[in-house]
Amino acid sequence: MQKLIKPLVQKNNSKIILTVLDGVGGLPIDGKTELEAANTPNLDALARESACGLHVPVAYGITPGSGPGHLGIFGYDPVEFQIGRGILEALGLGLEVRKTDVAVRCNYATIKDGIIVDRRAGRIPTEQSKKLTEKLQAEIKEIDEVEFIFAPGMEHRFAVLMRFPENLNPDAAEITDTDPQKEGKSPLPPQPMSKNAERVATVAEKLINRAQEILKDEEKANFILTRGFSGMPHIPTFEDAFGLRSLAIATYPMYRGLARLVGMDSPKVEGSVEDEIKFLKQKYNDYDFFFLHVKKVDSYGEDGNFQGKAARIEEFDRLLPQLLELKPDVLIVTGDHSTPALLKSHSWHPVPVILKSPYVLGGLCSAFSERECIKGELGIFPAVNLIPLALANSMRLKKFGA
Repeated sequence: MQKLIKPLVQKNNSKIILTVLDGVGGLPIDGKTELEAANTPNLDALARESACGLHVPVAYGITPGSGPGHLGIFGYDPVEFQIGRGILEALGLGLEVRKTDVAVRCNYATIKDGIIVDRRAGRIPTEQSKKLTEKLQAEIKEIDEVEFIFAPGMEHRFAVLMRFPENLNPDAAEITDTDPQKEGKSPLPPQPMSKNAERVATVAEKLINRAQEILKDEEKANFILTRGFSGMPHIPTFEDAFGLRSLAIATYPMYRGLARLVGMDSPKVEGSVEDEIKFLKQKYNDYDFFFLHVKKVDSYGEDGNFQGKAARIEEFDRLLPQLLELKPDVLIVTGDHSTPALLKSHSWHPVPVILKSPYVLGGLCSAFSERECIKGELGIFPAVNLIPLALANSMRLKKFGA
């Protein structure tokens, strides 16, 4: 898609806002999805005048992680550009990642008698997580001539860079996650999936064992689970691919990391969704494209909290007029994937999309929901087509061919 788009790009003064309600898609409980149960008069009004549809993040039947989910809606084929969560988390936390590094995303977890009781250690407060991460950094500086760099994240999350003394082969980070994705199971060992990954897996296992010894007296965060072992990939920048000066506004490090990976400016932003919108307003004259990330919709879905997820959607709906006041040329509201409370996890279900611009049919949907959006003019389409649609509707694409 990028090969087709790049020669067609033309610059102008238009503004594009992409709002991602993380995990917004859902499934019915008592007949309604979270979007259908939520009271969203502003989103519903926007849907009535916009182009609507459902996007497929990767492919039919494929459940995406957050990385592939965002890459698709950023216009990158997530199958071609496969990126581990470790790199995203490390970049989002401001770590400098080198070709000699393997990045790992970690969760503090609660383990008892060798069984995982809580994969997120009760979502311990960020300040407590920071102190524990500083403790690990103080006590684990090097293993087998590999330097360790720790960075605290939000709540139970943190990142680790394993800095080797030499450049690594591209497949050196091909190591399985140790998180089994469910409570009531034992942690998995870090298994190498290539010959070049064997040394990294050995060092990773020693890290996990050393961390368990250090954390053994903690009530909740007495173990670490590792995910997304990854090295630094090569990927075209967003501006090079699409001609857009872009700003990412996200409070969670992994999403800032993903944006930074594709060359978006990704300053550290803290606070509420309203604070994120205020920051966007302050920077509105400085950029062409704005990625606004709303995390907690997904968090409540993963916790199986149907009402909580609906409430977070309602919270954004109340703030939507602040974005509409800016009168962007294109405003998109969607998600990176579906996270039905029914499943308590990401899922393969297509994700609702609203695209507002002066150049759409509109009038086909009465509300912003899964069942209404399928009636819209966009139909069901690959997520990688979303940015080309945004470019077209902002008059940023020339005609293809004679």
